[in-house]
Amino acid sequence: MTAMQREKMEYDVVIVGAGPAGLSAAIRLKQLDPERTVVVLEKGSEVGAHILSGAVLDPSGLDALLPDWRSMGAPVSVPVTEDNFYMLGEAGQIRIPNWPMPPLMTNHGNYIVSMANVCRWLAGVAEGLGVEIFPGMSCSELVFDGDRVAGVVAGEFGRDPETGAPGPNYEPGMELWGKYVFLGEGVRGSLSKQVIAKYDLQNGKEPQKYGLGMKEIWEIDPAKHKLGKVTHTMGWPLGKNAGGGSFIYHIENNQVYVGFVVHLNYENPHLYPYMEFQRFKHHPMVAELLKGGKRVAYGARAISEGGYQSIPKMVAPGAALLGCSAGLVNVPRIKGNHNAMLSGKAAAEAAHKALAAGRAGDELSDYEAEVRGGAIGRDLKKVRNVKPLWSRYGLVASLMGGGADMWANTIGLTLFGTLKHGKSDAAATGLATDFKVIDYPRPDGVLSFDRLTNVAYSFTNHDENQPAHLKLKDASVPIAVNLPKYAEPAQRYCPAGVYEVLGSGADATFRINFQNCVHCKTCDIKDPSQNIVWTTPIGGGGPNYPNM
Repeated sequence: MTAMQREKMEYDVVIVGAGPAGLSAAIRLKQLDPERTVVVLEKGSEVGAHILSGAVLDPSGLDALLPDWRSMGAPVSVPVTEDNFYMLGEAGQIRIPNWPMPPLMTNHGNYIVSMANVCRWLAGVAEGLGVEIFPGMSCSELVFDGDRVAGVVAGEFGRDPETGAPGPNYEPGMELWGKYVFLGEGVRGSLSKQVIAKYDLQNGKEPQKYGLGMKEIWEIDPAKHKLGKVTHTMGWPLGKNAGGGSFIYHIENNQVYVGFVVHLNYENPHLYPYMEFQRFKHHPMVAELLKGGKRVAYGARAISEGGYQSIPKMVAPGAALLGCSAGLVNVPRIKGNHNAMLSGKAAAEAAHKALAAGRAGDELSDYEAEVRGGAIGRDLKKVRNVKPLWSRYGLVASLMGGGADMWANTIGLTLFGTLKHGKSDAAATGLATDFKVIDYPRPDGVLSFDRLTNVAYSFTNHDENQPAHLKLKDASVPIAVNLPKYAEPAQRYCPAGVYEVLGSGADATFRINFQNCVHCKTCDIKDPSQNIVWTTPIGGGGPNYPNM
């Protein structure tokens, strides 16, 4: 129990996060037993508010969960019609043919979707089955009963912004207790991070690796729009500075999703991921597509990239990690929603079996076994060496060696065994004096935009009278350590302009503009001193991505 007395509500299963993993778990629990009590808590103002539209969906997870989804009105209606891969140079591009690629890399049979709208639809299905869904309910802490995770505190408001103590309008929220608690918070969720640390779930596993994904939605000239077209690129502008690449997906209403991913294991602390994204849009191929169009939304989030060898133990007493909380993204395919849905389904089935046997609060070992030995494990095991090859030897080695290994894995073989990742992304950061400063062109306001202008298109909002959810373990570190050693990279790696160094020399100060935060978690991951801690905001807030 926590020290503060709060109202208590009890359920069979408490689920944190109304993403594809959490909603799939809720639906499956009700499919298996309509009398099961299930609640889903979502920190966004509505389901989908924290999910920026735009993904290519492998429908295998949806097929397994809701085989009749095609007749149920699911917003999954744009099949991939064209699949292109390009290697970019500064002034041109070379198309990589599809035929040498492993079969798992094809997008045939996949769909371009707004995952925000898919989640909104899944929420409707869940509520129709009797699941309780509470949006706008940030889960600020875990509740323990002895050694087990017993629930969460949700809906806390009104702490003093300076001291963190209860203010005059304080609302303590409530404790939601579950016989099992599922954490589907997405990448680097604060509660998941606590569970991983408390129960040492990463022990014996490789460190998790991450990328920063940034995305804009554009409305373009109808003459240039090709519904169902998918384009991926690699190479320029990143070159040898960092791994990563782009995606452009053509969806309904003459819209395209333009995304850019930078792997966060880059060494040069002068690298500015957001400006790499803005520079990318000036490539002739991309600029021509966007010419005459307009950007209508922007957002960013971290992506788990460690894959098979970085998956932590996924269960602890009373708790299970779902989807991106466990790092189930297939990096070469840039897909994780299908595995998130499959993980939610598997966790629900394990919990149903346990509850039917009269168990509660123990480890759902059947869930762990299904993830590692079932469809998710098979999906991730085939591609497990692509990321470490890229990190060690660069893009070309990853394309050739990783591609060959994926081909070998299609018949159950491997060329490399299981490679290790080694350093964390934070530890990969080099000293500022060892690298050249990168000169980025100024945004032109037509194709490229400054960060604060773009953040306005994420519709992000945090109450300035709530405590900052971005914490420094030691307030002196940014100026005393990170600035002289690393040129304080928080100024650059944050895609929302949250962190600033003001003044210089003895007058330098570090400012945190937490109101700008789009909840990407990059700071929690990339800070070389591991001094920044991202926590779930008390009182909520964050992006409010448009319903498109």
